[in-house]
Amino acid sequence: MIIPIRCFSCGKPIAHLWEKYKQRVEAGEDPKKVLDELGLERYCCRAMFLGHIDLLPLVSKFKKF
Repeated sequence: MIIPIRCFSCGKPIAHLWEKYKQRVEAGEDPKKVLDELGLERYCCRAMFLGHIDLLPLVSKFKKF
């Protein structure tokens, strides 16, 4: 639902970069270029960003029992 704090494979902290990445990609920038400029060089960290789907807005619509 939300981006993990650390990469599952290497343990590098990545959560603080998610908002910057999301804003720049939605503005029309190339995801590869954005990931390079944010300093995400390992393929495991890049996969965390490219494969993540932000479900928090969808889930927050439903009430708990």
